[in-house]
Amino acid sequence: MPYFVEHIERCVNDCLTENKLIKFDMKKNQLNKGSTRQIMYVENKNGRIDGYDACIGWVTFSKTGLTVYYREKVLKRARGGGISGNHYDENTGEEYWISGIKKRGSNVHWASRSLNVHIDADALEEYTKIKNQT
Repeated sequence: MPYFVEHIERCVNDCLTENKLIKFDMKKNQLNKGSTRQIMYVENKNGRIDGYDACIGWVTFSKTGLTVYYREKVLKRARGGGISGNHYDENTGEEYWISGIKKRGSNVHWASRSLNVHIDADALEEYTKIKNQT
């Protein structure tokens, strides 16, 4: 994991442990909606994520909102859009499709086949709340 990601995680964890308020001047965009942490649908267009076609889990955003951090991946926004994804892995160059959670359940990219989607254990409760909203 890149040093700066470890540093950010350590700072955030320290603040959460001490119940300190974390304030970021987050640039609001369609993906992050001004939030620093959100549940998102993440699909690797070139392979799998830990044995799954796609995952639903917590992601964090860079200050500009253009970079997404998921697990140990740094996913940069693809300028002008990629071939089949909207982000790419900074280390491997693999394309990813990242989108918000849809209440109707059709989270898979429109051009994808039926996929095996995994919901991270720490995101299951929040995902259920989103799905049950009317």
